Amino acid sequence: MSSPLDALPKIGAPATRALRDAGYPTLRDLAGVPRAELARLHGMGPKALEIIQSALQQHDLSLGP
Repeated sequence: MSSPLDALPKIGAPATRALRDAGYPTLRDLAGVPRAELARLHGMGPKALEIIQSALQQHDLSLGP
């Protein structure tokens, strides 16, 4: 059985590709990753970052500083 932490939230295709290419295939992998590091990825915009942060907060997790 898969967990909600095993998938990325619904964000745009370019942002999803950027995360997977950078080695973050699941939401769980993003916990603690600095927001600035993700913001540097091609295709990762403020809206995608907010969606990711919101999804992490639902599991009492968050992006790093």
